[in-house]
Amino acid sequence: MLRRKLYDDLLDWKEKRRKQKALFVMGARQVGKSTLARKFGEENYKQVIELNFYNDPGAARIFRHGTPEIILTQLTAYTGKSVIPDETLVILDEIQECPAARTAIKFLVEDGTCDYLETGSLLGIQYNSVKSLPVGFEERINMYPLDFEEFLWALDYPAESIRYIKECFKKQKSVGSAAHERMLRLFDTYIVVGGMPEAVQTYVSTKDITETVRIQKQILDLYRQDISKYAQGLMSLKIRQIFDSIPSQLDDKNRRFMLSRLGKGQQMRGLESSFLWLEEAGVALPCYNTSAPVSPLRLNEKRNLFKLFLNDTGLLTAMSLGDIQFELLQGELDINSGSILENVFAQALASKGLDLFYYDSKSTGELDFVVQNGKDIDILEIKSGKDYKKHRALDKALQVMDWQFQRKIVFCKSDVKAEGEILYLPFYMIMFYALKEQQRLIWDPLVPDFN
Repeated sequence: MLRRKLYDDLLDWKEKRRKQKALFVMGARQVGKSTLARKFGEENYKQVIELNFYNDPGAARIFRHGTPEIILTQLTAYTGKSVIPDETLVILDEIQECPAARTAIKFLVEDGTCDYLETGSLLGIQYNSVKSLPVGFEERINMYPLDFEEFLWALDYPAESIRYIKECFKKQKSVGSAAHERMLRLFDTYIVVGGMPEAVQTYVSTKDITETVRIQKQILDLYRQDISKYAQGLMSLKIRQIFDSIPSQLDDKNRRFMLSRLGKGQQMRGLESSFLWLEEAGVALPCYNTSAPVSPLRLNEKRNLFKLFLNDTGLLTAMSLGDIQFELLQGELDINSGSILENVFAQALASKGLDLFYYDSKSTGELDFVVQNGKDIDILEIKSGKDYKKHRALDKALQVMDWQFQRKIVFCKSDVKAEGEILYLPFYMIMFYALKEQQRLIWDPLVPDFN
């Protein structure tokens, strides 16, 4: 099985919070939720009982009526597996298909006999009747396709080499030409293969790009089938239209999503639920415009101006017109005006749990990504060409007295360089980008502060 970073989060939950809350691993279809849950259960519990409500709709009958004791009795009868108190993990896969199971989570957690791991997405939640959500008894965590570092793990790239690259990132020192060129080549490969586990495993096993693309197109077809299944009537048509237009919308010069391309008379008010559907399904990643790159970004968010990225760049290349994989593997990242490269960074930032924002104005120009870093703001610019030191928008933004930025980073093909206020980093170092650690705030109003 492919190694995933989220495994450590599951271990943390088991150690600290499993008796207080169930864990809901959310994410798009085919990102590896079920496989991860199964591996975690097998390696950390004496007994694992798994139900998949998508493949086995009849399993929903277990949760129609009854106390936790009755539900567990029916569960053992249905699966033929006994419950070992405190040593049993119950995996409720594709739980959005069974609203009654989500309602029962509260009482099952309170019972404390087993631990409960849910997997699924918000697909269909608004169309199914969940009588009572398990508020306070359910912890949610998002799962995304493999990031670049996980992709390197899948390729069995030497751990010491990854540590060396990370040390260069921390100390802002040159990687060296040989290692740098190799990492760029690996990053180019990641752009084409992406992070969907089945596509990655296919590439790792065969090195066959054609077969990898075939798998990617199957996943895209599955997403389209989900749209038809979960979205109703006219909304289904709108969602499908938005989904299929993502590559061409990103190919536009400013990459902003234009409603006019969906047809005359389209308004955000009538389509907002469709965009939200794609976001909640984990299929699309909206990046909203901020009226000013100042903290807090949420207060400056402009919901009517946004870019819409795909959850996986490998899927985006498979959706794009023409066979662009060969050019991308050759490092020709200027294809599609750099939109595919920008999608890689949107995917990377989202997988780190970061909200996506950009800034654009006639006077300054566009800043690709504006990141909330505690109380500070980081600016990330993505430059695909050799003229990566030409960044007019960033230069102008630095001249605005009211705007103060923590880190000013340009990701490019260059090795690590620091020039003035700006840090130039190679594309692949996005895997190490993280927010600064927040200081813990401990406050007791009953203890006087004499400092």
